[in-house]
Amino acid sequence: MTFDIVTIFPAMIEQPLAAGILGRAIERGTLDVKVRDLREFATDRHRVVDDVPYGGGPGMVLKAEPIFRALDAIELDRGAPVRVIMTSPQGRRFTHDEAQRLSRFEHLAVLCGRYEGFDDRIRERVAEEVSIGDYVLTGGELPALVILDAVARFIPGVVGDEQSVAEDSFNRGLLDFPQYTRPAEVKMAGSRNARASAGGSERVLTVPDVLLSGNHGEIRRWRKREALTRTLDRRPDLLADAKLDDEEEAILKELRHERD
Repeated sequence: MTFDIVTIFPAMIEQPLAAGILGRAIERGTLDVKVRDLREFATDRHRVVDDVPYGGGPGMVLKAEPIFRALDAIELDRGAPVRVIMTSPQGRRFTHDEAQRLSRFEHLAVLCGRYEGFDDRIRERVAEEVSIGDYVLTGGELPALVILDAVARFIPGVVGDEQSVAEDSFNRGLLDFPQYTRPAEVKMAGSRNARASAGGSERVLTVPDVLLSGNHGEIRRWRKREALTRTLDRRPDLLADAKLDDEEEAILKELRHERD
């Protein structure tokens, strides 16, 4: 899968992409990501890509012409139609399902907003607008990275353990169950005030016994119950569309009965 990210701050994109899972996927060629400096598509010697808004008002607006030239160059370079995405607070809310849907396209180009936004004529070249949440950021670079990271996880070969992707939170509409690793006991001294209130003793944090039991049936049921408990406590709205099996339906009924 190929991605093109158009930005006036390439370093904000390039540095995070040099590390971690995405960095390794790019190095292997599983992902093809190019960061396009919008200023390279300006025609004046000062490489200006923004201007004051018509009608007055504060701030600057990204000009349409450099964006159009950047998209022309991307289409020429890629040799195939490119689906153009604009990061915008006016866009559709980005979710797990949206990431999975976008992963089915061969080519994505993401336009990173800045200042007061884009000249509205740019929308003539945009397939869809995407928002990662109801808050304001200084620019679209962080949303572009979020979109790329979430979409890339669905590309075969990007994440080594594909079962991990299949069992991720939100894949079935549930939050993940608690995870633990060695050692089975961890001492936590806590703050000075906490130690004083506990008589100077350390707390010992342990792993739930069921995970040490070796009983895979009980472990499976415990994990289902914990995932449902967390979702019920923290994101009950997800349960309306959650894909539950018969055992999970029964556990959820038990949990709701206990809380009545």
